[in-house]
Amino acid sequence: MRNFGISFTGIIFVIAFLSCGDLEPAEEEVKSEEEFELSSADKARQDSLIEKYVHNGAKQFGLYSQERRDELDKGLAIDSTVAYMWQQKAMPLFKQGKYELGMPFLDKAVLYNRRDWQEYRAFMKCIFAKQYRNAIADFKDCKERFGNNFVMDHTYDFYMGISHLMLNEFEEAEELFKSDYDSIMNVKGPDWLHHLDLFYYGISLYEQKKYKEAIVFFNEALVRYPTFSDVQAYKAKALYAIGKAEEATALYEQAKINGKKGMTINEDNEIYERYPYQVRWY
Repeated sequence: MRNFGISFTGIIFVIAFLSCGDLEPAEEEVKSEEEFELSSADKARQDSLIEKYVHNGAKQFGLYSQERRDELDKGLAIDSTVAYMWQQKAMPLFKQGKYELGMPFLDKAVLYNRRDWQEYRAFMKCIFAKQYRNAIADFKDCKERFGNNFVMDHTYDFYMGISHLMLNEFEEAEELFKSDYDSIMNVKGPDWLHHLDLFYYGISLYEQKKYKEAIVFFNEALVRYPTFSDVQAYKAKALYAIGKAEEATALYEQAKINGKKGMTINEDNEIYERYPYQVRWY
């Protein structure tokens, strides 16, 4: 077991405060397969730094404030291997749309604690930064290491499916959504199917002009979320494509009403980012 104190030779670096008071990550690519491990003593020491500089420090100030950044930098100047502090530096930048600034900090979080933060970085690449190829690579690596786990309420396969959708790789997306659907049905049961799982599975079929199949999954999504305007809109388009124009028109009018009421994708991060295929209602 390695001791990861700040006296590490060749790995740990201490970054001095810049005149602007913002600690910057070193310019290095995070490619190492090595897993950093902390001794129990180092874990306790890091926990005490997190308590002091994050919970009793940074979180006492506004999310986007310089004071918050300064507190995190104080902690990282003592121990630059505290992954959670790097994540806390990254998160507000992503919420401001400053992806290029935030990603190197997330890389640092993954470098020092892959198990906790690689899936989070992959999610940020998919939903926030729209780096779909990179998101797929991160999720594939997570899946190989840890299995098809959940992050932000959905599986790694779900986000890889979304990424393929956004790259117009619809067959690959369908394959992932089908695998995910079958796995959840077989292991967890239908109650575990999320309306977004069904929506995006339907979209992967819709994009391939498999309209009748898409409608099946749109209907399943609407059982779980009856006023989901985005599903209603795409179902209406599918109905129109198969010649059910009157039904399609009525459903689309209802979708517009629900959309303007805010009955749309209801993920926690939807307030920061428009989700793939989310309809803009004006």
